[in-house]
Amino acid sequence: MTLLTADSVRQPISGEPRSHLDILEVFSEIESTNSYLMDQPCPPPGRYRVVIAEHQTAGRGRMDRTWCSPPSCGLCLSMAFTFRSMPENFPSLSLAIGIAVAQAIERFGIQGIGLKWPNDIVARDGKLGGVLSEVLPANAEGVTVVVGVGLNIDFADTGVQSTIVSQLGRVVDLASCSDELPSRSAISAAVIECLFETMVRFEADGFEPFYEMWQQYDWLRGQQVQIESADGLIPGLVEGVDTDGALLLRTNDERRRFTSGSVILNAQAVTHQ
Repeated sequence: MTLLTADSVRQPISGEPRSHLDILEVFSEIESTNSYLMDQPCPPPGRYRVVIAEHQTAGRGRMDRTWCSPPSCGLCLSMAFTFRSMPENFPSLSLAIGIAVAQAIERFGIQGIGLKWPNDIVARDGKLGGVLSEVLPANAEGVTVVVGVGLNIDFADTGVQSTIVSQLGRVVDLASCSDELPSRSAISAAVIECLFETMVRFEADGFEPFYEMWQQYDWLRGQQVQIESADGLIPGLVEGVDTDGALLLRTNDERRRFTSGSVILNAQAVTHQ
């Protein structure tokens, strides 16, 4: 697979996303793209910087989980964007970012992308990728958010897919969902554009404009799950998300809201095709 370069990723970026990009770096190997940006100077309000790695030696997912991907077979990308002030309802940003990634993928005619609350990208009932959002302490300039996106692009000829499956559960790659796989540079540029546009819209309007969009991608709605929370495992039927992005779960006697927690899906209950 062709290695990424900063020029090959930057070249397709156009319009506002291009004019607001401060720095784009590509590393052959790095511990974590999110951790790297968390240690870098914050971009000015309304601007952003991006780092991409061919391989992460200590990739991170939500709740300190590990994100594993073979070298040069996926996309490991993080963006640091500075808001002028802390956005309202910040936890719902992960949902909006998931929508941005799904829309970036759909630009290439790839359909059937779903989102598993709160941060997984799904295709063919398998994990295609994930999102990790972190926030730096506010300062006089504003509030900087670092968003990491991991996407499985093409595992062909790696010889290690069985290892990934055993570590992460069932996974899929974009190659298995596409008749003609676009280049990783093109995918990277599309993700960057959609992330930037989402940041700008989220700063202006919060989660409200993304609520209706979520409905078309909501992979969990109608599924029997267990929510792993501070109260233990709570079983129920997912009834979608609330207008602020909270997960709605119908238990035996009530509807409950969750703004955090891990979702454990009963594999036998999966109804998507």
